[in-house]
Amino acid sequence: MPHVDSPQSQIRFSASRADITPPLGIYWRMWGAATHDHAIGVHRPLTATVAVFEPNSPSDSGGEKDRLALVSLDHCLLGKDEAELVISAICQRCSISPSQVLLTFTHTHSAGLMSLDRVGLPGGELIPDYLQKVAKTCAELVASAIVNAEPAVITYGTGRCDLAQHRDFWDEENELFVCGYNPQGKSDDTVVVARITNTAGKVCGTLVNYACHPTTLAWENRLVSTDFPGAMREVLEGATGGAPCIFLQGASGELGPKEGYVGDVAVADKNGRQLGH
Repeated sequence: MPHVDSPQSQIRFSASRADITPPLGIYWRMWGAATHDHAIGVHRPLTATVAVFEPNSPSDSGGEKDRLALVSLDHCLLGKDEAELVISAICQRCSISPSQVLLTFTHTHSAGLMSLDRVGLPGGELIPDYLQKVAKTCAELVASAIVNAEPAVITYGTGRCDLAQHRDFWDEENELFVCGYNPQGKSDDTVVVARITNTAGKVCGTLVNYACHPTTLAWENRLVSTDFPGAMREVLEGATGGAPCIFLQGASGELGPKEGYVGDVAVADKNGRQLGH
């Protein structure tokens, strides 16, 4: 009989989610090759998903000081000041320290770059208010998750997916590396999954760690999108009764979808379904 390791953890857990899609008039340019500054529609709404992990029993060592709030945003990244705005709002609302907040990003390149240094650009005046709303939303999500945390078990597993391919291609004619599919390059196909179930055996959340830049969509795309992580989550949540799925982007420096840098959102959904399944 084959042997499969499935380590487990006993914790208290809760997850919550909210929409953080930016207004279409906001400054949205992400790609230097783009010919537009604003999105004209939404492919998949952007979300903030929060998971709270804490000791299984209040008597466990550390108690509330060991509580961890994992906050995942459907954005490429936030700068230091922008990230501190979100983290400080959570800490003030929930009476926890910054070290107890792990702010992560699905790293989609189709969410715009919400940076305060872009305020002077077309639609940039909407960025400060948007960031304030994101910070308030995240704080409320963490507060709700803390209240609703319940005993749970995390079970870990590992799979494989060849969605991610090496994207550093040597251009011999111009003698430089370009960002494009390199069929000779090696890629890490590891998928790490954690399934969280409550004491009744019901799935209440999943975590998926995979290394692949969400660059299916690039400069031709004009829609706000989660890129492939959105469809991946849809697959898992459809199979687990709607339990929130959090995508944790891995170390994807040289890795991207084999089919990418396109404007067709159907390709992003196809890539996401591949990883989800």
